[in-house]
Amino acid sequence: QDELVESGGGSVQAGGSLMLACTTSEEIFRRCGMGWYRRIPGNEREIVATISTDLNTRYRDSARGRFFISRDFTKNTMFLEMNRLTVDETAIYYCAACAVRRDEYVYWGKGTQVVVSS
Repeated sequence: QDELVESGGGSVQAGGSLMLACTTSEEIFRRCGMGWYRRIPGNEREIVATISTDLNTRYRDSARGRFFISRDFTKNTMFLEMNRLTVDETAIYYCAACAVRRDEYVYWGKGTQVVVSS
């Protein structure tokens, strides 16, 4: 059983927007902080944004002001709104839940591909 299911990836032109979603069980959603991470080809996985159960947020510097993380407790779903995307943000984006320590999580989604073209 997949505890985290991502959706919303796809292709977009540079400067465009995408909305990613991550749905999980009510138990995980209500108990755990969650986050979005990405793996750019040739690079290690990196943080994009995180959100706690009391809605405290953290962003990588390059995403701040363009990306917005949120969570909907009625849908057990976390969102990532991405605006003004750049070509070098082409990556697989992963949802994560239940941190055991900073940037280390119990649950990871399978990832959703985002392709930004020039």
